[in-house]
Amino acid sequence: MARPKNQDERRAHLIQAVIDTTASTGLRSLSLADVARRAGLTRGAVLYYYDDLDALLSEAYRAGMERFCDRRDVLRDTIADPARLLGETIRAGLPTGPDDALMRLLYEFDVVAGSSPLHATLVEAMYERQLATYRAVLERGTAAGVFDLLLDTSTAALNLVALEDAYGLHIVAGNSRISVRRAVEAMFDAARVFGAPAV
Repeated sequence: MARPKNQDERRAHLIQAVIDTTASTGLRSLSLADVARRAGLTRGAVLYYYDDLDALLSEAYRAGMERFCDRRDVLRDTIADPARLLGETIRAGLPTGPDDALMRLLYEFDVVAGSSPLHATLVEAMYERQLATYRAVLERGTAAGVFDLLLDTSTAALNLVALEDAYGLHIVAGNSRISVRRAVEAMFDAARVFGAPAV
């Protein structure tokens, strides 16, 4: 039996294979055989680590949750200034560019959510985490007197999540008119209008 360290490394390798394969084939046509081929393993070897493709996809989605939700939650413990915290939260929630394969996978989940209970559950969990992240930042800024919101906190958070998702989708789709920098600027502008200036 493989040592736990080797198993962890192999699982991480398989998650990356899912992300990379989805970037080239799309989620709808993804198969366990595709993932195995990308990882340089047999289908049986993949099934040693994961029961089926859905289990593997769930784990890949969790990697997205860690990057876009867990890491942003950590920002709240390290950045005291609410305006700076909001700015960093916005930046951390956008793709790094059109070649951001993990973000592309997350958007692929959004597309197929209506036809799969698993995908719908994962997408809703991510959405709730995004909302909670922005609500917490806005509440902190309001309590500190740094933000003077013109919208209730939940509505302001809802709008920031919508902007994050919309701009993120344009970025990974390769829309030349929406760069990461432009998306950040536009979200900062919107937050300022809501009464929450970000830096």
